[in-house]
Amino acid sequence: MTAAQADLQDRFLEMPEGLRIDRPEVADGAALWRIARDSRTLDLNSSYSYLLWCRDFAGTSAVARDGRGRPVGFVTGYLRPERPDTLVVWQVAVDAAYRGRGLAAALLDGLTARLARGGGPAPTALETTVTPGNTASERLFASYARRHGARLEREVLFAAGLFPDGAHDAEVLHRIAPLPR
Repeated sequence: MTAAQADLQDRFLEMPEGLRIDRPEVADGAALWRIARDSRTLDLNSSYSYLLWCRDFAGTSAVARDGRGRPVGFVTGYLRPERPDTLVVWQVAVDAAYRGRGLAAALLDGLTARLARGGGPAPTALETTVTPGNTASERLFASYARRHGARLEREVLFAAGLFPDGAHDAEVLHRIAPLPR
């Protein structure tokens, strides 16, 4: 881990106001579902999927907890099977009462720092998709790329016409690489 990664890890794993970044547990699934639902921005998955996510992808996801240990934000991710050096960020959400404090950025930085020191191969790239007009997510990932000295490339991954319900905007792939080791 580089000195810059260690600094980010130290700065973000223990947050002000008693917040801390942790691995999700199955018992967190309901809270993650509620935070996603209340965001009114994310595609809401079934409550069952959040339980599975907390069980099967806890190692590549992170949750922010308040002083009582309750989830107040999360990032879910996985390593791409065809590219295990690429972390795909599925969703990032922060409870409305905790927005505007840099928590989403801290979650991303804390997660990638944990993966970098985790013993396995550290991701060298981060991918996510953002719908056009989601300025908060666009800014979040652009600032992540700047903090980590990586390039940010964008291209349409899934055109709107591919979605069977017809009410979905295109999903633009944001690829951030190379991540420092």
